[in-house]
Amino acid sequence: MFNQAAQELTTVRDLLRFAVSRFNDAGLFFGHGSDNAHDEAAYLILHTLNLPLDTLDPYLDAKLLQSEKEEVLSIIERRAVEHIPAAYLTHQAWQGEFDFYVDERVIVPRSFIYELLGDGIRPWIEHDELVHRALDLCTGSGCLAIQMAHHYPDAQIDAVDLSLDALEVAAINIEDYGLEDRISLVHTDLFEGLDDTYDLIVSNPPYVDAESVEALPDEYLHEPELALGSGEDGLDATRQIILQAAKYLNPRGVLLVEIGHNREVLEAAYPELPFTWLETSGGDGFVFLLTREQLLGEE
Repeated sequence: MFNQAAQELTTVRDLLRFAVSRFNDAGLFFGHGSDNAHDEAAYLILHTLNLPLDTLDPYLDAKLLQSEKEEVLSIIERRAVEHIPAAYLTHQAWQGEFDFYVDERVIVPRSFIYELLGDGIRPWIEHDELVHRALDLCTGSGCLAIQMAHHYPDAQIDAVDLSLDALEVAAINIEDYGLEDRISLVHTDLFEGLDDTYDLIVSNPPYVDAESVEALPDEYLHEPELALGSGEDGLDATRQIILQAAKYLNPRGVLLVEIGHNREVLEAAYPELPFTWLETSGGDGFVFLLTREQLLGEE
């Protein structure tokens, strides 16, 4: 079918229709950027043809060179047949207004935490200039560390990950944003070996429970397993963070952690902790905030 398409299709519109049909036929999962076949097809086509990603209509009836068609059809085929997330095919992922280099050494950025930096936690951090030291646990591609550097211009940031592969990708992004002097990459397991204290700690750790890991769509199987699952109930890493975070927070310091769909399980495990659940585009059950004093039971 793809060989036939290369011979008979001529325009961007043709390729867009063909891609949507193939994606729907393949039963793809959309959860790494786009949320539907049309938008994903449009993105892959525009990216491959080096066209503006927000401008499709003027090019719909443009005829393509044979080499251009073959390049577009190749990426459509890989998405449809291999179920590879689009971000790994283009080596580009967006989180808010920021774009990052990604490949299969890191999960595709999709944390809600970036929505909360700055104004989102203003009641707890009154002025951005008060953040002098910050920590990003499980940094992956470095996306949250980079966005923290944007929101907190006076902050020096440590970005920690257990995966050396992930830190190599983070280094690419940090260099792309010119933040080598403000973000330090640290190869360790959560807090192990750290000796600094911080005004803000954020973490988007692994949080998928064992049952859900077994049921993940094929697209997620291309992501590093280390970055997804975290024990039987998905909270192994989160427990360690809660246990140790107070030691690494300055007075009035803030901890911000994303935990997926595990709110009820977490609250049941820690009934004494006054979790604040912050509103995000996904709802109010995905990211919690605790202060150092709350973790220590002092307020």
